[in-house]
Parts: sequence; C-alpha cells; structure tokens
Amino acid sequence: MPSTSLGRLCCRLAIASAGSFGVFFGLIAAGQRGGETFFSNPLLAITMLLAAALAVSGATAGVVAMIRQAERAWSVVLVIAFGLLVLAFATGEILLPH
Repeated sequence: MPSTSLGRLCCRLAIASAGSFGVFFGLIAAGQRGGETFFSNPLLAITMLLAAALAVSGATAGVVAMIRQAERAWSVVLVIAFGLLVLAFATGEILLPH
C-alpha cells in the first residue's frame, strides 16, 4: 500500500476511474447506445470522459508521488501503467478516428 498522501490519492483516483468505467459498461448493458458522433449519447460520453480523466489524473499523481515523495508501492506503479494505457487509447482515438 502507498505510504504517501499522493500515493493514496493516486489509488483513490484509480478506484474512482474503475467505478466510472463500471457505470459506463452498466449503461451499455442496460441498453444505452451511442450514435454517429461521440456526443450522440451525452450520458455515455460524459461517463467515459470522466473515467479517462480520473485514470490520467491518477497516473499523474502517481508519477509526482514517485518523483517528489519517493513512493515505491506496486499499486502506484500499476495505476501509472493503467493511466498511460488509457492515455494511449484516447490519443489513438483522437488522432486516428475510425
């Protein structure tokens, strides 16, 4: 477990991001569907944007915790990896839409 306040914040943001992804997939399972554009269904779009923002924020807090406060918890490293993965997918969707 993280020993610094930023490390704990990093993990809390990752949990909130996972919860937001869970809400998104729950909405999909409940029958919500997107449309032609990203904001065709604002509820799905906002939920996904929130999940991505929380994941990237958690990764940023984790990097700062590792650099400034010498945090070395594995959970922080996993949150950073998850945030970078989300950032890579979001960047890919923006640069190369399908």
